[in-house]
Amino acid sequence: MSVLRLFVCMLLFALCTEISAQSIAPKYSNEFMNIGIGARALGMGGAQVSSVRDVTAAFWNPAGLIGIKHEHEFSLMHAEYFAGIAKFDYLGYSTAIDADNQIGISVIRFGVDDIPDTRFLYDANGALNYNNIQFFNAADYALLLTYARDVSDNFKFGGNAKIIHRNVGKFAQAWGFGLDLGGIYLMDQWRFGVMLRDVTSTFNAWFHNADMVRDIYSQTNNEIPVNSIELTLPRAIFSVTRDVDVTDEIRVQGVIDLDFTFDGMRNTVLRTNLVSFDPRAGIEGSYKNMVFLRAGGSHIQRIKDFDGSFYTAWKPSFGLGIFLNEKFQIDYALTDIGGISQTPYSHVFSVKVSLKEHSNRFRLHKGWND
Repeated sequence: MSVLRLFVCMLLFALCTEISAQSIAPKYSNEFMNIGIGARALGMGGAQVSSVRDVTAAFWNPAGLIGIKHEHEFSLMHAEYFAGIAKFDYLGYSTAIDADNQIGISVIRFGVDDIPDTRFLYDANGALNYNNIQFFNAADYALLLTYARDVSDNFKFGGNAKIIHRNVGKFAQAWGFGLDLGGIYLMDQWRFGVMLRDVTSTFNAWFHNADMVRDIYSQTNNEIPVNSIELTLPRAIFSVTRDVDVTDEIRVQGVIDLDFTFDGMRNTVLRTNLVSFDPRAGIEGSYKNMVFLRAGGSHIQRIKDFDGSFYTAWKPSFGLGIFLNEKFQIDYALTDIGGISQTPYSHVFSVKVSLKEHSNRFRLHKGWND
C-alpha cells in the first residue's frame, strides 16, 4: 500500500505542476526525447514501459534495469530521419552496484549537420560570393543518469536525472534539467508499469546571441529572440505486458502503453481541455529466445483531408532481432515518424552487448519470467 500511495502522490504532484505551468509552457518541448531508443522498442511501436528489461530501460522505464541478466550491458543505436537529413544516435551502459541496485548512463543526440549560413552570401559590393557561406549544426543532447532498485520480488523502482543541452550553431543554446520516475509490478505472466516523465517539469534556459541575427531579423520583420525559460511538462504512461508460452520454444509477448498528457487538447484518440490520451501497442514473437519478430502501432490521429472529409492515420512499425550468441544481439526496425508525413520510412539498427552473467548470489532477476 505504501508503494501505491507513493505513486499516487507523485502523479498528483505532476498534475499540479502541469496545471500551474500551462500558461507559460509551450505544448511541445524537447520533442527529440519522445522519438524513442532501441530498434526493439521502435519495432513494437514504442510500447515498452512494462516490457523493457535491458539497458534501454534507462529511457523507457528505469525500473526495468533490474531485469538485466549480466553485470555489464552496452547498447548502441543509429537512425536517420527525413531522408537522412536528421540523425539520431544513442549510447547506453548499465551495471549492478550489488544484488538489489542497478545504475546506468545514457547519451542521446538528435541533430541536423552542415546547415548553410547564407547571411554573408552577398559581399559588400552586392556580388554573389559562395565562398562566404558558412555551415553550422543544430543538435539536441541528453545525458541520463539512472538508478534502479529491486524493492521486492514483485515491485521494481527506478529514476532518472537528465541533463539537456540544445544548440543552434553560434546563434542560441539551452541547458536544462529534469527527473523521471518509474515502477514495474510483476504478477505471474503479467507485468504492470508506470512511467512519470519530467515529473517536476524539465527546465530549459535559452541563451540567444541576438546580435548575430538582429539586422537580418529586422529587415525581414522577424521577432528578435530573447533569453527565456522553456518548460517540458510532466506526462504519465501506464502499461501492461502479457507473456504467453505457445510451446516450449515459441513465446509471444503483447504490450499496451497508455500515454497521458495534461497540457490541453491534442490530436489523439481521446482528448479534452485537460488531458489527452494516446495508446501504443506492440507484439513480439520469439523462437528459442534467439530470433524475434515484432510489430506495433502508435500515434493514432484524425486528419482533415483537402475535400473536408476526415480519415484516421497511424504510425505502423515492424522489426526483427537476432541473438548471435549469449553476448551479442542485433535489432532492426522499420518505422515512420507519423502516418500523415510524406517522408520515407526509416531503417533503425541497434546492437546490444552483454558481458559476465550474474553469479548465483545476485537476486536481480527474482520475480522475472525468463
